[in-house]
Order: sequence, then structure tokens, then C-alpha cells
Amino acid sequence: MDVIDHQHKRIVDYINDLEIAKLKGDKKMVTDVIEQLIDYTQSHFGFEESMMEEAGYKFVKPHKKVHELFIKRVTEFTMRAAKGEDIADELHSMLAKWLINHIASEDRDYADIVKNMVGAETAHHEVSVAKVEARSGFISGLLGRFFR
Repeated sequence: MDVIDHQHKRIVDYINDLEIAKLKGDKKMVTDVIEQLIDYTQSHFGFEESMMEEAGYKFVKPHKKVHELFIKRVTEFTMRAAKGEDIADELHSMLAKWLINHIASEDRDYADIVKNMVGAETAHHEVSVAKVEARSGFISGLLGRFFR
């Protein structure tokens, strides 16, 4: 799941950017980072959800709900920041805790299912080259759709 790992690293980069903005006391930079984070995270969530659905992950709806609640929380921070409230410390703490939980718990639940789906298609000799290429095309298509 190198693609997902790369996306998680990008989210860490945004969390680090938020820390830099906070240290500089740059409210505009804080707002910009939050907006970029929301945009990227929504793409990441969409990508994850598409992979879960394709793999037949049975808990995709509850997982989507967790994603929706996260976006709602971050959006609330954005609204508070727009009113002039200094939310950088609180947001940074929430993001760091969320990311650890997201990777360690929530994503781990579906990772094996997705890996097995992709691995099963390439491991069986009956799978035609066209089907393997279609799966590869599926991942590429998701990347293109969610990460322009």
C-alpha cells in the first residue's frame, strides 16, 4: 500500500507546515495550510473509500462516517480561524492524534483486504494479463481522479 503510505506522509507534511505557520504566528499561512489539508484529505478519503468498495470491505459505510466526522471537525476549526480565533495549537494536536489513530487502527482494518484483492489477482495463473492491467488501470484511475 505504498500509495496510501505516500498520502499519509503528505498529510504529515501538512501537519508540519501547520507547526511552522504556528511558530511564525502567521494566521494567513495557518488558514492556507488548513484549506490545503482539507482538500488533500478529502481526496485521500475518496481514494481510500473507492479502494474499500472495490475490495468489498464490509465496514466501508462506518469508515466513511469517520471520514465525514473528521472533515466536519477540521471545517469547524476553519470557521473558528476565520473569526480570528487562534486555533493552531488545538488543531495541530488534534491532527497529530487523529493521524496516528487513522493509520494504526482505522486503515489497518481494511489494508489486508485491499492487499489480498490486488495480490489474489496477480497470484493466480488463471487471471489474464488484461485483468491485471485493468486492476493497475483502476489504481491509476483512482490516483488521477482524486489527486490531480
